[in-house]
Amino acid sequence: MNRLALILALAVSIAVWWWVGRGPLAGGGGGTYSAPRTSFGHPDLEGVWQVRNTANWDLQDHAGAFNLPAGFSVIVDPAGGSIPYQREALARREENFANRLEADPLQKCYLAGVPRTTYLPHPLQIFQTKDEVVILSEYVHTWRWIPLFALDRYPGYESWMGDPRGRWEGDTLVVETVGFNGQTWLDHAGDFHSDALTVTERFTRTGEDVITYEATLDDPNVYTQPWTIRMPIHRQADRLQILEYECYLYAADAGRRIIGTHPEF
Repeated sequence: MNRLALILALAVSIAVWWWVGRGPLAGGGGGTYSAPRTSFGHPDLEGVWQVRNTANWDLQDHAGAFNLPAGFSVIVDPAGGSIPYQREALARREENFANRLEADPLQKCYLAGVPRTTYLPHPLQIFQTKDEVVILSEYVHTWRWIPLFALDRYPGYESWMGDPRGRWEGDTLVVETVGFNGQTWLDHAGDFHSDALTVTERFTRTGEDVITYEATLDDPNVYTQPWTIRMPIHRQADRLQILEYECYLYAADAGRRIIGTHPEF
């Protein structure tokens, strides 16, 4: 292959990567796919699904490191692909990164929170009725109950997974979650939030085996502006149910004694 042909092939590869990873197909509205419907008329999101990227390890562009596979940013807004941290928060993020092998809450078997549970390297299973959606994760028995009807928030509520409310906007399931305890990380690289976080998620079935997932994070205590991630979630057509992943904490001795499991919600 001569030099010109090599350059052209590289340019085509980059264009295809941008179109699929960050272009209209990733946005959940650029195609003509018509999702199957439930008996009550909503797009059918049921099934076993899993993300296939490296967002769990780092949401931003990153090179490989120990326990950190290289990958591209999944941040689509702002356009630069970086989290818009306040100055003090950025310093804390860098400290988290340096201590990630011990400080990542998942190293202690804690729940992953929102949106990280969606892009863990563990399958999800979605169930839905006319009035609610339930999302289960293989990771430490995590579940999310999302009411689609009017329900008052619980005053003073806080938890690892937050307090979600859902609604349909056309063919997109929109879930707004507040009430976080501020103790989860967004990825293994140390990206974090406070208890003032609001997460607005959008689930749109854009292919027979694809849900396009978006999440906008707004936290005035940590970020200078809201920011958005986007990624495909792939259906595991050969799976009818998720299995179980239990998390164990081990003592740092030669006997590898189990000293505990994950905490409750």
